[in-house]
Amino acid sequence: MTVSFYTLGCKLNFAETSTIGRLFDDKGYTRVEFGEIADVVVINSCTVTAQADKKCRQAIHKAVKTSPNATVVVAGCFAELKAAEIAQIKGVSMVLGNRDKFSIIKKLDQLRTANDELPFTGDELPAYHSSYSLFDRTRSFLKVQDGCDYKCTYCTIPKARGQSRNAPIAEAVAQAQEIVAGGVREIVLTGVNVGDFGHSTGENFVQLLTALDAVDGLERIRTGSVEPNLLTEEMVRLIAHSTKLAPHFHIPLQSGCNRILALMARRYRRELFAEKLALIHRHIPQAGIGADVIVGFPGETDEDFADTFAFIESLKLSYLHVFVFSERAGTKAAEMPAKVPHPIAEERSKALIELSNQKKAAFYRKHIGQKVSVLFEQREKDGIMTGFTGSYAKVEAPFDAALTGHCTEVIPIGIGISGNLISRMNERTRERVNG
Repeated sequence: MTVSFYTLGCKLNFAETSTIGRLFDDKGYTRVEFGEIADVVVINSCTVTAQADKKCRQAIHKAVKTSPNATVVVAGCFAELKAAEIAQIKGVSMVLGNRDKFSIIKKLDQLRTANDELPFTGDELPAYHSSYSLFDRTRSFLKVQDGCDYKCTYCTIPKARGQSRNAPIAEAVAQAQEIVAGGVREIVLTGVNVGDFGHSTGENFVQLLTALDAVDGLERIRTGSVEPNLLTEEMVRLIAHSTKLAPHFHIPLQSGCNRILALMARRYRRELFAEKLALIHRHIPQAGIGADVIVGFPGETDEDFADTFAFIESLKLSYLHVFVFSERAGTKAAEMPAKVPHPIAEERSKALIELSNQKKAAFYRKHIGQKVSVLFEQREKDGIMTGFTGSYAKVEAPFDAALTGHCTEVIPIGIGISGNLISRMNERTRERVNG
């Protein structure tokens, strides 16, 4: 029996797909690439935007067209919220929300016993299922938390994934040890709201980081995205004094206008965000810091966006992830007046992306001439390999298989035509420097 997988959305989904894949491995399935003929096709869905929903439908149609006799299983967040709608799509055999997707082998057995197309979905709060990815020997996404208790007005994830919960620290450490035993050197912590770790076990995120920092053989740990109101000085100090915890922070901002933050029901104001950045730079001057921003939220005026732009421009950020607001049915934001026309939202997005490019280039220039540690990846393109510094600056160099999966000290000498840092390896590298 053969099985293929297609994953949409966040790193958390990729970690869960990888774990589900190992369930099939244990049952003797052979994996094939998505788009090849398979007996079972598993699509792990996302529903954070309307575009994610669209991509899921496209993946379903591709799976059915490629493998018309396959058992097509749609799982994940879109499946959790729109089970009945997905079940009506021709060729879909089973729908598994987040409550049921880790029971997929059992559900497949039930489906075959029933000898009929039978969609499944869960009704109870999902239990916590630990997960991690093993795509290559460079890094792994380790799920440490799931669900969210926040009620942001634009988000459906709390409905799709339930309340905040996690496994005990001991279980996360055991999985980290398994990952290291497989030859992986970097772990990226994933979850819906990882800073809220410990909510269901009486522990906290700093305790988790401290325990993972002690795992033998692990060279680098990235904390994932942490809400600004959950980012503490204790956490920053721990990262500052660790040789394993990467000096890289991703902090959701969403808007630089306090009026819009209030409409979003975010748990902070922009002043707190600025304080957190100052805290990080005080303890870790070389830190890389990224932020998420949503443009075109209902009610966002030109003045509100100008306020956001000026605020972000004043911050010492390394990059932005910019999103155009996507209306989600069942959220408070969907009912809000003063919708922003899509062309205007797109123009605002382009302006922030350009600002992000400027900040990223300035951040990269700080690395030139400085010795940095890069974890090079196995992937090769046109004789070039790439990797990331601890602060999340991307570095490229001529491919050398001996360097893959290891932290290597290099000295960047410039920024290449690709926008990546170029490391000092040989004269061929110098020729790729732009200007």
